[in-house]
Amino acid sequence: MTATPDLGTPQLASPDLLRSVFRRHAAGVAVITAPGGEGPVGFTATSLTSVSAEPPVISFGIGVGASSWPAISESGHVGVHILGEHQQDLAATFARSGADRFGASTRWRTGHEGVPVLDDVLAWLVCRVVARVPAGDHRIVLAEVVLGDPSGAGRPLLYHQGRFNGLRD
Repeated sequence: MTATPDLGTPQLASPDLLRSVFRRHAAGVAVITAPGGEGPVGFTATSLTSVSAEPPVISFGIGVGASSWPAISESGHVGVHILGEHQQDLAATFARSGADRFGASTRWRTGHEGVPVLDDVLAWLVCRVVARVPAGDHRIVLAEVVLGDPSGAGRPLLYHQGRFNGLRD
């Protein structure tokens, strides 16, 4: 075993440490949507994960203090949208607290089970929620894929160092 040169100064676990480490982790950008009692809801997520191929199950995290949580906590179905690098403004709109997320600048339609489906994304899914698992101040939502469309054109939008970015060759 060889010594690793200068690992820096270790820090005790904290929310700041976790945020600092994950700012260095590039992640794909998705928007999660759901029907709500007072209209559609949605938020930008970088925690999207493929969980199982058979049956097809995905997961994402959402804070229990998020404005979308009440609708997500009750909805039987959610929409999952993979954003393209041309959709930085859309990602920012769905990330911003208090924004009119489904206003005139957002192109969308009502899909299967009343789920809002965003237009012009790289890919989208409608999923049936199968579980909401407590995880600290968040919930991990597990959802089984019902239908979708992977045929959008373009390259994916990424989130890294607190900014939205495109892929570089």
